[in-house]
Amino acid sequence: MTVSPSPSPSPSLARERAAAAPAGVRRLVRTLYASAFCDEFVLLYPVYALLFADTGLSVWQTASLFALWSLTGVLLEVPSGAWADAVSRRLLLILGPLLTAAGFALWVLLPSYGAFALGFVLWGAGGALGSGALEALVYDELDRAGAAGRYARVMGRARAIGIAGTMSAMGLAGPVFAWGGYDAVGAASVLACLAGALIATRFPEHRTPSGDGERWSATLRAGLADARADRSVRGALLLVPAVTSVWGALDEYTPLLASDTGVAPQTVPWLLLVIWAGATAGSLLAGAAERLTTDGFAALLTASALALAVGGLAGTPAALLLVALAFGGFQLATVLADARLQQRIDDTGRATLTSVAGLGTELGNLATYGAYAAAATAWGHGTAFALSAVPYVLTALLLAGAVRTTAAAARARRRGRRSPS
Repeated sequence: MTVSPSPSPSPSLARERAAAAPAGVRRLVRTLYASAFCDEFVLLYPVYALLFADTGLSVWQTASLFALWSLTGVLLEVPSGAWADAVSRRLLLILGPLLTAAGFALWVLLPSYGAFALGFVLWGAGGALGSGALEALVYDELDRAGAAGRYARVMGRARAIGIAGTMSAMGLAGPVFAWGGYDAVGAASVLACLAGALIATRFPEHRTPSGDGERWSATLRAGLADARADRSVRGALLLVPAVTSVWGALDEYTPLLASDTGVAPQTVPWLLLVIWAGATAGSLLAGAAERLTTDGFAALLTASALALAVGGLAGTPAALLLVALAFGGFQLATVLADARLQQRIDDTGRATLTSVAGLGTELGNLATYGAYAAAATAWGHGTAFALSAVPYVLTALLLAGAVRTTAAAARARRRGRRSPS
């Protein structure tokens, strides 16, 4: 896949961008990093399944809540992205954490199946509002400042900070729960969401929304038409879920894989810390790897898939270092795939198409959950992790094949130009 060069800005616009770049980029980056931490610093994450069980919910009721959460995200992902292209993206980034805060408050104030269900709907809606809107706002603001080339580095660091927020929440959840129970961890989670909404008001946004209430549907149609018409956009759009969905679902099962290595239960969190340290390192390498060729990207996926398969099958605590290496590679590939998508789409439909990619990821997650459950039931968690490497090998082969096809077509065109009429 190739990217057409952008037209050169006029000298006056270039001077304006150069003057606005330092302060504008610093504000954007600081706000993004603080927002990423608050979004993941939710002390309810490690204990909400216990809250459901202590309230008396059955396993099937809990499973139905997770299904409702996923369904909400699937249904709202694309419409919310189209809405983000029609109205203020910053507004949606403010509203999202407020909806999530309301959902968490319901859980601890009125613990019941109905409150949990409504809370998951609010949480899913809040996540959908931010998905697509955040990436589009960050890329457009960086592009306005003449710093679009920093997108992968900035988003990679934001993802690393988000992981740090999750790990911090996991570390603090136990002491806070011991001190104040579900009320305390719930209050802390609500406060983190409110802080995230407050921080989101600091996002710079220079684009002017149309204000046309009907435009979101037109934006959706236009964005999908662009994806159908432009092969490079379509390829970048498909690459995001191909890279993100499988390992994004596997992270739910890493505690089970760690436990199957035979370690004591109190050792499992330390092994998980190693795995997520690998993912964090992958995020931080995004800037250095931004110029990776398509062949290099395919090699990255292949090496990560091999590490995942060997690490899963080995069944030893030391082999989880390979799983950490795989997660680092997949995290790096996720950031790079998002950056390649942003480079290929127009700013007017950026959030829409980013949300379409997010929808593909959500559907891929659901498929992975089903496939993993079948594989783990039949052969165990290690084999299920190893089999999860197969989609990445297939994706790498498709990318390598596309490079060969493109190169062959280019050679044929050159020969045709040299041939006499």
